[in-house]
Amino acid sequence: MTRPNGGPLDDVRAAVLAAAKTMYARGLVEGTAGNVSGRVDDGTVVVTPSSLGYQEMTLDDLVIVDLDGTAVAGTRAATSEKGVHLATLTAYPEVGGVVHCHARHASMFAVAHQPIPAAIDEFVVYIGGDVPVGEYQPSGSDALSAEVARHLVDRSAMLMANHGLVTIGKSVDAALHSALVVEHNAQIMWGAHQLGGVVELPPKALRNFTGVYRYVREQTWSPE
Repeated sequence: MTRPNGGPLDDVRAAVLAAAKTMYARGLVEGTAGNVSGRVDDGTVVVTPSSLGYQEMTLDDLVIVDLDGTAVAGTRAATSEKGVHLATLTAYPEVGGVVHCHARHASMFAVAHQPIPAAIDEFVVYIGGDVPVGEYQPSGSDALSAEVARHLVDRSAMLMANHGLVTIGKSVDAALHSALVVEHNAQIMWGAHQLGGVVELPPKALRNFTGVYRYVREQTWSPE
């Protein structure tokens, strides 16, 4: 069995806070929307708190929970969408970080129930293919958590229908990078639609670059 991919508590806490602030600064969220998590090497998870602005958020505001969602440390309530993070981390031990955001262009695709095409080779290497849209499930529900997790088996991003984007990575930083890559790609694909449509990658190229993603995820995400 693969050993879960986690880091030292202090490092993970710092990474979660930094990612949350960067997510806000880069316009991936507004207000208190979105959330970030990171896996600790003792099996616990650091998550952002509920209903607190990112600009004022500090390390002391972060919450530590176990994989069942029970609070282990912290004085605030964990994000109401912690189930999405915990279901994903439980399903994929190689994942070290999860980001949920409401990036503008990615959310357009989520509201339209359209996958974000993987028509750029580098995008396939980073994400694993197109970004699928899950079936609509209510925010904060167990059904939504399960729906998100099942779409991340072979790629690093999925769209919550009528909601937003979830991305994963080997680390918190990698999950944030995936979110930025998806939003950049979503804007390009939206523009391509206005120019007459997206031209897909040749099938062989898509298979080859998908193979690169799978190799990287299988061979380098998990700790030795």
